[in-house]
Amino acid sequence: MIGRFLLLLAALLSMGGIAHAGDKPLYAPVPAWVTPAPAIDATKLSDQDPIILRFDQQQRVEKDQVVAYSDHALRVATSQLATQLGTLQLPWMPEQGDLTIHAVQILRGGQTIDMLAKGARFTVLQREQKLEQGFISGMLTATLTIEDLRVGDVLRVVASISSRDPALGGQVQSIAALPAAPMPVGFGRLRLLWPTGSPILWRAHLKGLAVTTSEKDGWHETLVALPAPKPADLPDDAPARFQPLPLLELSSFADWRALSKTMAVHYRTAGTIPAGSPIAAEVARIRAASPDPRTRAALALQLVQDRIRYLFRGMDNGNYVPQSPERTWSLGYGDCKAKTMLLLAILRDLGIEADASLVSLTMSDQVAQRLPAPAAFDHVIVRAVIDGRTLWLDGTGRGSRLADLDDVPPFRHALPLRDDGSDLVEMPMRLAARPTTESDIQIDQSAGIHFPAPFRMTLRTRGADVEMVALVTGAAGKEQADQMVDTLINGQIRDWSSLVYSRTAKVDEKTGVLTITAEGLVWPNWVFEDGVWKLMVDQTVEGVTFTPDRARPAWREIPVSSGAPSDQGIRTTIRLPGKGAGFTTIGNQTLPASLGAVVLSRKAGLDDGSLVVEDRISAGLREIAPADIATERRAVAQARTRLLKAQAPADTPPTWRAVELARRGKAFEPILAGFDRYIAQKPDEAGRYDLRAAFLTDVYDWPGALRDYDKAITLEPTPARHLTRSWVRYVMKDDKGSLGDIREALELEPGNGAATRALAERLARDGKLDDGLTLLAEQIDQGGDERNDFVASQASLLGEFDRGEEGVAALDAVIAKAPGNAGLLNSRCWLKATANLALESAIKDCTKSIELAQDPSAALDSRGLVYFRMGRYEEALADFDAALTQSPNMTASLYMRGITLNRQGKNGNADLAAARMMSPRIDEDYARYGIKP
Repeated sequence: MIGRFLLLLAALLSMGGIAHAGDKPLYAPVPAWVTPAPAIDATKLSDQDPIILRFDQQQRVEKDQVVAYSDHALRVATSQLATQLGTLQLPWMPEQGDLTIHAVQILRGGQTIDMLAKGARFTVLQREQKLEQGFISGMLTATLTIEDLRVGDVLRVVASISSRDPALGGQVQSIAALPAAPMPVGFGRLRLLWPTGSPILWRAHLKGLAVTTSEKDGWHETLVALPAPKPADLPDDAPARFQPLPLLELSSFADWRALSKTMAVHYRTAGTIPAGSPIAAEVARIRAASPDPRTRAALALQLVQDRIRYLFRGMDNGNYVPQSPERTWSLGYGDCKAKTMLLLAILRDLGIEADASLVSLTMSDQVAQRLPAPAAFDHVIVRAVIDGRTLWLDGTGRGSRLADLDDVPPFRHALPLRDDGSDLVEMPMRLAARPTTESDIQIDQSAGIHFPAPFRMTLRTRGADVEMVALVTGAAGKEQADQMVDTLINGQIRDWSSLVYSRTAKVDEKTGVLTITAEGLVWPNWVFEDGVWKLMVDQTVEGVTFTPDRARPAWREIPVSSGAPSDQGIRTTIRLPGKGAGFTTIGNQTLPASLGAVVLSRKAGLDDGSLVVEDRISAGLREIAPADIATERRAVAQARTRLLKAQAPADTPPTWRAVELARRGKAFEPILAGFDRYIAQKPDEAGRYDLRAAFLTDVYDWPGALRDYDKAITLEPTPARHLTRSWVRYVMKDDKGSLGDIREALELEPGNGAATRALAERLARDGKLDDGLTLLAEQIDQGGDERNDFVASQASLLGEFDRGEEGVAALDAVIAKAPGNAGLLNSRCWLKATANLALESAIKDCTKSIELAQDPSAALDSRGLVYFRMGRYEEALADFDAALTQSPNMTASLYMRGITLNRQGKNGNADLAAARMMSPRIDEDYARYGIKP
């Protein structure tokens, strides 16, 4: 809250119009017209008093001048606040007014310390805080170090700014901030003064203000008590015009037409293109290029956008007055005013009707609620009329061409500047000819759906964000620039995991298009459901949320907005395995024209062995009327039930088989080449070797995975890496090395639960069962979140070494306290199955676990083993099949299904081979339970 107040204080002290001023603050007593605020008795303050003790604003209008006075006092409640206030910073625009300092005081108990009387003076700094955004304002910052500011003090700052703006033709405007509850303020006031009878309009944009007016000695006075009442809560998706503006504005402009006439004077173009000048040559070139006025307008717009770079200049009376076309051309840069003036001059010289038009980049449809004043706008564009059709042309844009000429910028309202005046004009919202951002993503998943896929992406964007991205990436270091590019890339690839090993970002100076290219690996998230593999490719409908809350009576007449303007096209091409044979799509291959106020389009289908999806998503164009909310909610819900998915054929090979096929066809080579490039970028980053090792373990390349884990551990040893390498070494029958990794993990993190359980298991299998059980018992006695896991490990070891009854008893004790724990029930069922005891009760445990578990595959596998023990092979096979339907790569179920089939005289050798490929020591594991093929 205090941070917001400090920003507000700075903003108030920098308000004003155009005025001749010095480059240093003035020092003077408080003006006689000011009504003093009530005194602050610092001896009676406590921690219960608000931090903002005084928030006093007073503004006086006389003829064409406004003086904005402020008196603010803050209680220094904390050392952090003392540090924040220890350097006072007051920004102001010397071209727009004089900053006058009246007082800087510290109230300490009954003492008033006058900093100015002690000789303190502000130092002036020039600080262009938005230079990276192409913004030279000429702002100065007056700074003063407040010495010996203590907790418990009150800091009081009193200052004013006078402003007189010749660009307004003798008119005045001003804005005052309105802090609102729940911000606590001791004394708050806004006081406005102007001569009685002056044509001053004022408007507050918050409701419920306590306002009094009076006339005295030829002056009108309006008093507003602060803070303002807390604004009514509004839904986040309400259109901008419903949002409260915490400000009060005043203006002497009678209406929009009066403002239009006044500002039109600055955009008169007669004689601004001298014969024989470089601009005249460009006009002649455009005239010769085509007789068509639309083509000429497009060429003129392209010239201004491409030839003149953007740079705002607020100095030299430049806040509202544009520089001349000749100066803009010679400098090669200009702001929106300069670009509009140049474009206007060219269009009018070509015989095209055109006017400058004021718009707002930030206010959207709130502009119509503002008072007529230049402060209601922050941008200017061109309104042209060709063949009766209105065109809105923004010279500060980039990359506009003939196809884009009918596009309407998302400003909602405009004020054309005409000598005969104009009312405010509503700008129609319609879909642009081209998306602002277009991405083309090509994913090569021909190696198989179970593996990462190389991808290449090209993203092209134009418009306001291009310059910002270009400037930031140019100013940042390579790592920061890469991170920014990667953020843009990842935003296009859904929530799939990905890594990038090549990226470029470049702006085409001629077209103004930013092109980002990237290459990397992506892990499409195929999910096994309903007996087939499916891939969600619908990031459009899935991204449409429509959950408007209009339950409150006060909200029921508020429409629903689709949010800030955006327009994106995404083309995704996924090259499928087997040239796409047997693959299908399910869900929405086309889309309705809009959902949830978002405008949509889609083309999707299979083409030459690839899935191709082309989507366009445009927000900020529509609103949903309150009466249509229920219908729209149903439409969105219905569309979300048919999200577009790719579906693999039913005979898609399981992972182990896909690995064999990929190896035979050398399909892993592009994937491994991608990992090599990724690692080569930062060969000393351990996590990169982890990623490749994880892939190698997924394709059962144990030696390759071991090499990567060796390198990662050399670079950065962690418990997790040692445990993973321990498992790889175990698979490779390096028991000594595996045990060493477990001990290393415990050295690094003595309380690591996974390492403790693994060590207990190894000790038991090395003939030291009691040592292993003791290790687990110590952890069980300590309790904690992993206690049940330690009990399950204890029971498993007891069962493995012919002490199954003890293991069951241990599990009985914890299950009694958590009878609905599916994992514990499965552990007890598994123990009974492996120990071959209490099999009837084991079936009950497994069945209950299946009913409770979110993923019942483990419990199905356990129950299948129970049925196998009982000789009920058909039921065993049914459970193993069901487990594999849930988890096609479950090694245990594959192995036991193979054994069960062989016991029935059928051929289960393929399942056994698959299980051994995925888990080379599985025969040893089951031999401990007395089960052998």
